[in-house]
Amino acid sequence: MFLGNFQLLLTLAVQTGLRVIQAMMQEEVDALVGPKGKHNPERKAVRHGKEKGFVILGGRKVAVEKVRVRSVDGREIPLETYQALQDPELLTQAALERMLHGLSTRNYAYGLEPVGEELESSGTSKSSVSRRFIVATKKLLAELMQRRLDSRRYVALIIDGIVMAEHTVVAALGIDAEGKKQMLGVWHGATENAAVCKALLSDLVERGLKTDDGILVVIDGSKALRAAVRDVLGDTAIVQRCQVHKELNVLEHLPEKHRDWVKRKLREAWSHGNEQDALASLRRLAGHLEKRSTPVLRQVCERAWKRP
Repeated sequence: MFLGNFQLLLTLAVQTGLRVIQAMMQEEVDALVGPKGKHNPERKAVRHGKEKGFVILGGRKVAVEKVRVRSVDGREIPLETYQALQDPELLTQAALERMLHGLSTRNYAYGLEPVGEELESSGTSKSSVSRRFIVATKKLLAELMQRRLDSRRYVALIIDGIVMAEHTVVAALGIDAEGKKQMLGVWHGATENAAVCKALLSDLVERGLKTDDGILVVIDGSKALRAAVRDVLGDTAIVQRCQVHKELNVLEHLPEKHRDWVKRKLREAWSHGNEQDALASLRRLAGHLEKRSTPVLRQVCERAWKRP
């Protein structure tokens, strides 16, 4: 009962919004040609019938009937209110926001406020929503990849390869002196690809990334990425192997029964406040593994405390 009443309330709210839009368009028409039924010999425009159109409301196109206006010499005069409410960016932004929050193209219409069966609406099909999402993400990606980086001082750079929809991309995240994170760019390819690694770092430098005062670069175990950091950033970069990747690399070599306690020991070691205590804890862990007749595991664990 409550849900049904709530749906009715949402429908009423959308329909009220539509009536407000129609009133705004009528006010603009009256301002251009004067009140209907009152003759004005000095008027510069006239009403010229009505036509079907649409406005964007609540993430969809809603059908409306609008008055056409023409100048006294026969030129069509567009209504600014109507043009503003037809801006495709309104639909694109609505689709982007909902899909980024997990709503699929197939279920897009279910994430919109109801408009009522008596109102004709469109623009919510899977294909149209998908097209708008592609347009929006292309625009945002272009803005991201063109943004200048020289207005901030970045003290750390995190580079990692991630899989998205069966494609591997390399993402670069910057951390500034205040600890704020900012996505710097995304490139198609893997961290094992030397050309991709060098190109992405060169692009960051060209866009203004400053490393003269030094920068910490956190990476996975890719030799190609490490070489690219050395070639492009030189001695200004301090390379640190990502602890998340180290942990995964170590644990994947372990039998299931060893993983929980080794993970706990690794994290305890990395949480130490100084390097010597951390190294001592990691060496003890390697020793425990050796005593359990797992020399191979000891070698694997040693990788966790060797300097990058």
